Amino acid sequence: MEASVNTQPIIEAFFDEPTNTISYLVADPATRVAAVIDPVLDFDLSSGEVSTVSVRRMLAAAAERGWRIAMVLETHAHADHLSAAPYIKAKTGAWIGIGEHIRDVQKIFRTVFAFNDIETDGSNFDRLFADGERFTIGALDVEVMHTPGHTPADLTYRIGDAAFVGDTLFMPDYGTARADFPGGDARQLYRSIRRLLSLPDDTRLFLCHDYKAPGRSEYRWETSVGEERRANIHVHDGVSEDDFVAMRETRDATLAVPKLLLPSIQLNIRAGRFPRADENGTRFLRIPVTFKGDAETSVSA
Repeated sequence: MEASVNTQPIIEAFFDEPTNTISYLVADPATRVAAVIDPVLDFDLSSGEVSTVSVRRMLAAAAERGWRIAMVLETHAHADHLSAAPYIKAKTGAWIGIGEHIRDVQKIFRTVFAFNDIETDGSNFDRLFADGERFTIGALDVEVMHTPGHTPADLTYRIGDAAFVGDTLFMPDYGTARADFPGGDARQLYRSIRRLLSLPDDTRLFLCHDYKAPGRSEYRWETSVGEERRANIHVHDGVSEDDFVAMRETRDATLAVPKLLLPSIQLNIRAGRFPRADENGTRFLRIPVTFKGDAETSVSA
């Protein structure tokens, strides 16, 4: 996809420090049509309280600039924050899109949570994207790249000279995404990254997370293909696939489960929607319980 002066998006980033997530408003300057990428719904795990402070900031910014939000684009079913896509859809009429391999993720987690009320055909979403598919944000051309490895459904959205890579890559001093979630695969992740790094060196990469690598005082979420190829501590030029897989699998074995994994996945495979309310009018999320050792015999009723 050739980029020109007339096809460059306006990009505004919104950082959510509780989840270290960056969401984006991406607008076409010619038509003032905009997309939201990876929006965050505020959720307090200890109290179960949900709020819309973060997403309302994005809606207010779009309104102030005269942008019409036409779509919400998810890079994948996030495991570390709840999606605010349904709220945006309700307020703006925007449609919600994700990669077609969300079906694989739905099948995996339908079993994990014993959900009987969730479809596994992707129909919770308005649009399912295939690798190589193209669509438009106003007059901006968007190319879809399937970049699995972190999860089976990860996508990159390439718009002009910008690519929104989700969790596949982090800043060069922090490295790459984990690949140990169900359906993840370190070898696939390496190949997806090399595909991204085959784009022109000056392609701007916009990340979904930043955690401030040791020694860095500020959050950052924009880098470039050239910078990643030169300096990414996990996957710079010269790192072989086997070496990357060995590093990634060893590192992943030491990582803690994301704090919001269980609530996030339950909503995000439903395009951000909560399960139906129970008979008492309250909505509940499930927590699968795993017993270690002889714990089950001593605490089970």
